[in-house]
Amino acid sequence: MTETNKNVDALEKINQMSSADYYFDSYSHFGIHEEMLKDEVRTLAYRRAIINNRKLFEGKVVLDVGCGTGILCMFAAQAGAKMVIGVDNSEMLPIAQKIITANNFDKTITLIKGKMEEVVLPVDKVDIIISEWMGYFMLYEGMLDTVLYARDKYLVPGGVILPDKASLYITAIEDQDYKEEKINYWNNVYGFDMSCIRDIALKEPLVDVVQPNMIVTNDCCILTVDIMTITKDELKFRSDFKLKALRDDLIHAFVVYFDIEFSKGDKPVCFSTGPKAKYTHWKQSIMYFEDHIKIQQGETITGTLDCAPFDRNQRDLKIKLDFSFVGELMKNSASLEYHMR
Repeated sequence: MTETNKNVDALEKINQMSSADYYFDSYSHFGIHEEMLKDEVRTLAYRRAIINNRKLFEGKVVLDVGCGTGILCMFAAQAGAKMVIGVDNSEMLPIAQKIITANNFDKTITLIKGKMEEVVLPVDKVDIIISEWMGYFMLYEGMLDTVLYARDKYLVPGGVILPDKASLYITAIEDQDYKEEKINYWNNVYGFDMSCIRDIALKEPLVDVVQPNMIVTNDCCILTVDIMTITKDELKFRSDFKLKALRDDLIHAFVVYFDIEFSKGDKPVCFSTGPKAKYTHWKQSIMYFEDHIKIQQGETITGTLDCAPFDRNQRDLKIKLDFSFVGELMKNSASLEYHMR
């Protein structure tokens, strides 16, 4: 094999890497759970949705899909659930069992290690399903598929899922400085051309914090999810969008974020992962593109976003974004492909 072919194979191997092999392993270390637990927007929203709706949980059988440390199981037990079943396939489960025991919930909470699609529950049906299934770009990691499986197999007619609604949004930002630091950096690294890495970096959405002052356009909802009714096939979606400039500026990237709603019970709860909301560990998903758009206030960008799981690994996302812009100062259009992994 020639050196050129070796280099091509190496780049191709990087391009083919996915989350398949390390998904469950990544949740076996306490560090990722610490980050999620310390995300107060996330954790307190779940606590309010459960604890403040005690009437919903009293005497009920609850299933926690992907229970992690067992925190949601314990909230459900505190809210008066008769039985709580937590299912998780990571090595965190034995530690979660110690946590359950340490907090005297042994008689109420049962933990089961394994994939939701393969385990056998101690009951035929459950009244409530709770799950923190959201990933980056909302759908990354494909855990919502598992929640839908649990819904179809175990949820009683008239049962409840929390959270039960989600919305995905797109907006556009000015981000020249960070684009130089994260993308164009690879053009000249201590005098060396590493632009082949730049090509890879452009194809992967960057998960980071977007400051509110970077936002140039309004936002547009590209997906709404009712978890009580949506099907797995509907999670592969295609959506048109239209973004209107709020000021004169340059645009270097599109940004995607999501909102979550717990609409059931007497006291609904919601939270946002958007740039104008309080920080969450999901941050925002930034999709850079070549060149830029020079836009004036009131001008619009139109486009279409397609999103579907990768065939080879259903936990990764294949994202295609087409946009078109015709303004007074310039025109720009592109068909972009990204791999969220």
